Amino acid sequence: MDFSSTRMLAQGLFVFLMLSTMAEATKPRTILVGDSQGWRAGTNYTQWAIQNSPFHINDTLVFKYPPPGNSTVTQSVYLLPNLWSYITCEFRGAKLLGNASEGDDEGFKVALNESKPYYFASAEGNSYDCLAGLTKFIAVPSTRSTTS
Repeated sequence: MDFSSTRMLAQGLFVFLMLSTMAEATKPRTILVGDSQGWRAGTNYTQWAIQNSPFHINDTLVFKYPPPGNSTVTQSVYLLPNLWSYITCEFRGAKLLGNASEGDDEGFKVALNESKPYYFASAEGNSYDCLAGLTKFIAVPSTRSTTS
């Protein structure tokens, strides 16, 4: 094999690897909220969201938390309707996505299928965690870029 053929082969391999990487980057992700700790009281999910962003359209969030019991704080997941509700922890008009028992086992999934802000929060404990800036976060999915 001469230099020209080797060079063309190397360029072809490079293009193939780049396309493979780009295709991988465009696949929707399934993301466990809170990583291995899951969705739990007293956690700063804003930090978690920053570390796990960017979120993209068609990514799926998985909320897992233990069922209510003597050793766990009851959890729920709401989708708040707007930024004001999120800031003030006002749950009127919010949509209950997962009650206290829906986060056990495999948890439940929320698809981020629109390019809009998703305001997630827990209302448990008289919204104490929410008001303290905990057990809530915002996900704003964007379209995936096929170029770097």
